[in-house]
Amino acid sequence: MKRIILTGGGTAGHVTPNLALLPRLKELQYDIHYIGSYHGIEKELIEQFGIPYHGISSGKLRRYFSVQNFTDPFRVIKGLGEAKRLVKLLNPDVIFSKGGFVSVPVVLAGKSRHVPTIIHESDMTPGLANKLSIPSATKVCCNFPETLKHLPEGKAVLTGSPIRQELLSGDKYKAKEFLHFTSDKPVIMIVGGSLGSVAVNEAVRGILPELLRSFQVVHLCGKGKVDQSLKDLEGYAQFEYVKEELKDLFALTELVISRAGANAICELLALHKPNLLIPLSANASRGDQILNARSFERQGYSVVLEEEELTNQVLLDSIIHLYENRSSYIDAMKNSPQQNSIDTIIDLIEAAAR
Repeated sequence: MKRIILTGGGTAGHVTPNLALLPRLKELQYDIHYIGSYHGIEKELIEQFGIPYHGISSGKLRRYFSVQNFTDPFRVIKGLGEAKRLVKLLNPDVIFSKGGFVSVPVVLAGKSRHVPTIIHESDMTPGLANKLSIPSATKVCCNFPETLKHLPEGKAVLTGSPIRQELLSGDKYKAKEFLHFTSDKPVIMIVGGSLGSVAVNEAVRGILPELLRSFQVVHLCGKGKVDQSLKDLEGYAQFEYVKEELKDLFALTELVISRAGANAICELLALHKPNLLIPLSANASRGDQILNARSFERQGYSVVLEEEELTNQVLLDSIIHLYENRSSYIDAMKNSPQQNSIDTIIDLIEAAAR
């Protein structure tokens, strides 16, 4: 039986692609272990799947001044020692890293033991953690054609992002019953991320009277952002977030308005959902969502509206344009070369583990 170590953490985006690989790895009878931080989100997400979990010390390498910049290097050094001991003990055939700073010691430990490592980079340009790990990698998977030029020649593979297969098996009739929606109007879904987006929420609610003339709207607005005054509005359903029902909501939905996190937009691509992307502003991030969104726009998968351009009228016009031209976006997504990411990544893992 071949053994694989999965690693990645810090955010759900560094974990969910690993989760998407689990069914195929189990089908191929891999002995699967996970290395993450002691108390990161990855621990909670992984342990519910019955995968052996090993915690290590983790720090963050910041580009800005912080008192923690003086203490975290010691945590990183400790984590590297712990990762080396675990890799020696587990003796894996291959490592798959989804990134985040907890993954760096694991990748370096793998290199010290001559264990082949596959890395996945979600964003257009590699983040700092993956930049540190890439020299130790056997192959580097990526989501965007433009990323290839940022990666070492011979290592880079355009794969797309592994998508949870359960998202592809939704039931629109269950969704309709869950939402108490009718069949006479198409459905738009707004996804603002787990924390929601005040700017997107306000803009959507600002055009609800106009939207509800032609559409029904399901709004995943983020924790603490439900508007009680709109609770009984016909054709409008709002939730802080949903879990089990998400696949059914996707099955019912004809258009999606979303932030532009790499995993989220790759799910929209796999589902062939025409989408309007409102990326997180460069003022609030390193600008990766803007780059992600513009790539999808160039490939014909998405309409992009930057937050600084967001007004009620511009949002309404963009939604109408997207709906009227939805077939062209669906066709582009169906013809995407990034449709079989799980198969492609599993083939890379299998080749490395031989």
